[in-house]
Amino acid sequence: MPLRLITAGESHGPGLTCIVDGLPAGLRLDPDAIGREMSRRQLGHGRGGRMKIERDAAEITGGVRHGRTLGGPVALQVANRDYANWEERMNPWPVQQETPEVHLPRPGHADLVGTWKYKQTDVRNILERASARETAARVAGGAILKALLGALGVAVHSHVLQIASVRAPGLRGPLTAGDFEAVDESPVRCLDEEAGREMVREIDRLRKANESLGGVFEVQAFGLVPGLGSHVSWEERLDGRLAMAMCSIQAVKGAAIGDAFGVAGRPGSEAHDEIFFSQERGYYRETNHAGGLEGGMTTGAPLVVRGAMKPLPTLTKPLRSVDTETHEPAQALRERTDSCTVPAAAVVGETMVALVLAEAYLRKFGGDHIDDVIAARDAYEQRIGWRSS
Repeated sequence: MPLRLITAGESHGPGLTCIVDGLPAGLRLDPDAIGREMSRRQLGHGRGGRMKIERDAAEITGGVRHGRTLGGPVALQVANRDYANWEERMNPWPVQQETPEVHLPRPGHADLVGTWKYKQTDVRNILERASARETAARVAGGAILKALLGALGVAVHSHVLQIASVRAPGLRGPLTAGDFEAVDESPVRCLDEEAGREMVREIDRLRKANESLGGVFEVQAFGLVPGLGSHVSWEERLDGRLAMAMCSIQAVKGAAIGDAFGVAGRPGSEAHDEIFFSQERGYYRETNHAGGLEGGMTTGAPLVVRGAMKPLPTLTKPLRSVDTETHEPAQALRERTDSCTVPAAAVVGETMVALVLAEAYLRKFGGDHIDDVIAARDAYEQRIGWRSS
């Protein structure tokens, strides 16, 4: 059975649901670890008033007993505290009081096209599900996926490289998992302190000008075995699966593996990772331009994936739009919003990378119980003579 992560729920509805299907039995879960992941999605300078209301927590309602998975789907519920203020407008059942419709689609959002596609007159029927609030449910499921990867010796981390025009300088040498231990202490989750301070100043400056900001974040995964994914068919190449997963995050418009656009402008001699061998280390590379993937398969080097996020489409000074009822010019809907969510998007990026990698592990090694997965992984490493660093 393929590993699947499914979410349901609306931004201001009663709550969000996540179902993770295809997990092996026996996987130990930690409620505190799940809580930490939910809190991390709410981090970041530039968040709006919604984060002052919500204190996200995920409650497991199925698939787990006494801290271990049972082999069936795992269900998680995330309550929306703000629903108390929206109960009439977002009640699942008809209400006596008439609720006003929204007819002011926002440029850059799903609003207008969604009303065409799903035959709606009220833009709220589109924007509620299209909202990035949905990612709270993804991150809840992502905590389960990270537990699976952790049992297999894999760690997934992220950091912010750019917000608006402010870019962090290139870091010296490759990163290790330990380099991310304090990343959440930065208000923008940037590993470079001076760049982080400048990013905060840029957010404050543009927020005062009623602007929103985008940026670039990077996700890295450590401890992977070589050979996850495959070159034999396009849909099994991890490059494509990772790009799809990353671009599924709201407002993310681009994904890059490794140096990607950088190597596009270099000659081949400077673009590829030469192969070496020693008795002590076995096969190894001195560079990782490929970002840990060759031919759609992991190489054993750290996996490096970047996401490019556009500025958020809801602005405190709305852009021009058209009233869908009257067809008259109007300002787009103005709703409570963040000015920058790049740090939070990086945490969601961890979830999406973890989903692709966890699915790849289970596809390759199978197993109804986590011990079966680990045993198959160990046998494979022994067969190829892999020496994990």
